Amino acid sequence: MKEKLYEIPLNDAMDADDECLFCFLERKAEQELMDFALGSCASYMESDTREATDRSGFCRVHQKKMFDYGNALGNGWILKTYYKKLIREMKEEFKEFTPGKTSLKDRFTGKTGNGNSVSAWIEGKEKTCYICDRFSESYERYVATFFHLYKKDSVFREKLEKSRGFCLHHFADLCSGADKYLSDKERKEFYPVIFQIMEQNMERVSGDIDWFIEKFDYLNKDADWKQSKDAVQRGMQKLRGGYPADPAYKQR
Repeated sequence: MKEKLYEIPLNDAMDADDECLFCFLERKAEQELMDFALGSCASYMESDTREATDRSGFCRVHQKKMFDYGNALGNGWILKTYYKKLIREMKEEFKEFTPGKTSLKDRFTGKTGNGNSVSAWIEGKEKTCYICDRFSESYERYVATFFHLYKKDSVFREKLEKSRGFCLHHFADLCSGADKYLSDKERKEFYPVIFQIMEQNMERVSGDIDWFIEKFDYLNKDADWKQSKDAVQRGMQKLRGGYPADPAYKQR
């Protein structure tokens, strides 16, 4: 069966034999977005790119990763226009701000009366991130493509059954996706398969962590590490996603 273009990322991720194919896709997309925003193509000098980064900003995690990326000048240009837009908005918020009245009861219960408009404005800023938001647009398509391949590609299903499963974070999205993209009959077939995959692989990682600890017993100093040398980072990934042991991604 000929592979379609939109199927390639999912098949590549499945072939990578990772602890979670969606973690693999997320890291690849994140790195490509950082290359686009800060890399040698100098997109940060384009007005439309900076309009987008000015509008969304960056979350704390991606702000740090952008610093680690290594392009100080590119980061400087992005910050330059973002600060100017932010300060204009901040002045407007301050000008329109009126302190809300807080009753004695609200003070005791910790409630804030009518709310604080400046606090709400800042909270809104912290809910957006150029990289997170761009990836979210792709992520829903990845989930949809996963179920498309699951339904029509027997080779993909076989690889899934032999895979390492998923991290818990992305597994939750997969369960939600099943309810969206599969029929009642398909879900009855899908859930037993995916639950078995998760149980087997969570047990596998747990066993690797057990043996990693046992290797520090002097009685096991000459024993084979088996698959446990990287058990801690894989165990962390399996719980929350991501790659704890990854070095900082830097400009090439």
